[in-house]
Amino acid sequence: MSQTEIKKCQNCSQDFKIESEDFDFYKKVNVPPPTWCPECRMIRRFMWYNEHTLYKRKDSHTGKEIFSGFSPDAPIKVWNHDAWWSDKWNSLEYGHKYDFSRPFFEQLRELMGSVPWPSRKALNPINSDYCNHCGEYKNCYLSFVGSKCENIAYTVSTSHSRDSLDLLRVRDSELCYEDFDCYNCYQCFFSAHLDSCQDVWFSRNCVGCSNCFGCVNLKNKSYYMFNQPYSPAEYKQKRAAYDLGSFKTIQEFLDRTQELWYQYPVKFMDGLKNTNVSGNYIYNSRNIYHSFIVRGGENYRYCFHLSSGRDAMDYSLWSGGSELIYECSDSGRQNTRLKFCSDCYPACQGLEYCMSCHTCSNCFGCVGLKNKQYCILNKQYNKEEYEQLVPKIIQHMNDMSYEDKKGRVYKYGEFFPPELSPFAYNETPAQEYFPLTKRQARTRGYRWKDLETKEYKPTISWKDLPDNIKDVNDVILNEVILCQAWDSDDEKAQEHNCTKAFKIIPQELQFYRRMNLPLPRKCFNSRHYERTKQRNPLKLWHRKCQCAGTKSDNKIYKNTVEHFHDTDHCPNEFETSYAPERKEIVYCETCYQSEVV
Repeated sequence: MSQTEIKKCQNCSQDFKIESEDFDFYKKVNVPPPTWCPECRMIRRFMWYNEHTLYKRKDSHTGKEIFSGFSPDAPIKVWNHDAWWSDKWNSLEYGHKYDFSRPFFEQLRELMGSVPWPSRKALNPINSDYCNHCGEYKNCYLSFVGSKCENIAYTVSTSHSRDSLDLLRVRDSELCYEDFDCYNCYQCFFSAHLDSCQDVWFSRNCVGCSNCFGCVNLKNKSYYMFNQPYSPAEYKQKRAAYDLGSFKTIQEFLDRTQELWYQYPVKFMDGLKNTNVSGNYIYNSRNIYHSFIVRGGENYRYCFHLSSGRDAMDYSLWSGGSELIYECSDSGRQNTRLKFCSDCYPACQGLEYCMSCHTCSNCFGCVGLKNKQYCILNKQYNKEEYEQLVPKIIQHMNDMSYEDKKGRVYKYGEFFPPELSPFAYNETPAQEYFPLTKRQARTRGYRWKDLETKEYKPTISWKDLPDNIKDVNDVILNEVILCQAWDSDDEKAQEHNCTKAFKIIPQELQFYRRMNLPLPRKCFNSRHYERTKQRNPLKLWHRKCQCAGTKSDNKIYKNTVEHFHDTDHCPNEFETSYAPERKEIVYCETCYQSEVV
């Protein structure tokens, strides 16, 4: 087994550790060790993925106006989704012979600019033209990253759900609004970290609860308000006294419950039914190291947002039963042996340095292929020719490396250079998880996209909207509403791509009236930005449990039962995504479970 090694990151110049287990995986997939640290590698992969921004642009094939995840100034050709997926064209027509007098990434960039790209990534959408990175969406609007949803709008990472608005990472839910990280829920609002709950408002970390309002850390409870039990009649009477159709009332409860949440302990990591894991938001997994948002995974290291797969490192987004994946982004559904790929699915095998390739095998440096094998730079070879040429190209990548504008060197074993990406830094999840200013991004050699000047002008300010939904008439559907985020701090709003103004659509207004909820005061991007503040960063800190025996060591929370360490301070330590300076009271799993009702 190889020894641990300390290296200096080629990108941020910070030291990082390569563990012996990392070397084992590099040997398994036959790649050299990385020259970028884990965080910089993650950011680099993120820059190849536009999660939830759509643009109007010209179809490069027909000249007609279409909606696309690629901006009009992206340096690629973009075709309408249906035309790209048709059989009326052949991506091999753009192939060319490998040139050993030029760096590999120069040739790949030229291929990227010549081969058409699909305007959106949507599988079997029905009446869902304004959605991207989705499969089997029906009657959905501005919803991104998910599958099998109906009648949803303004969502990100939402699957198997219906009749809901403004969600982030929600699954198997119905009639929900403004929720984060919730599963199997019905009629839940302004809540986070719920599982199997019904009729729950302003609550956090609850499982199997119903008819709860402003609650924290409850299991299988009903008719609770601010963690106090009531009879069904008493609860309904108190609940009826709150006019939740009022925007002012909603804001008061949001402020009140946020402070309440800080008075109760949180578990050091969000996770369940795991064995030997480190990171956050990990469920039903084993042998997971420094990874985030994983369900049903096994043997992952430095991974992000994966489900049901195994044996992968530096892999971001999707998986879907894939295995033996290294340094890939936005690729999944039964893939195997992929290295340095982006947007490749389904059932791809043995791909290296490929983009937007589908059901392909044994291809190197290809773009936009469908059902092909033994191709290099979109040129067809037979099996023997392919197997002879690929090792020569790999050697050439090491002998004639590519150098970007910041002097960073790319040999075989590095993911695509950021400057080749069709997306700017602030169009991607990199800006959400690792926010930079325009100046900082450009200093680091990343592209930045300034907000487009909108042709429309607001016809009404957020300040002039009726406080209560009962006072809203259908005229609101014709209004262009000035976003509160832009009106409050337009410079800050630009950093999260605020659209400055927004409209209410009929589907949305019907939902607010049905559920007795007030109109929002911010655009979709700004509302999404507010929800992202609830999720923890993709970083880990070494900390001690804050249980000091009979109470938390900051003296805010008093324990309800005796813990295993009696009146002494809990000895447990852990890696957590809660930074030491945060207000949350962080308990180890044992102490936390002792306190959950």
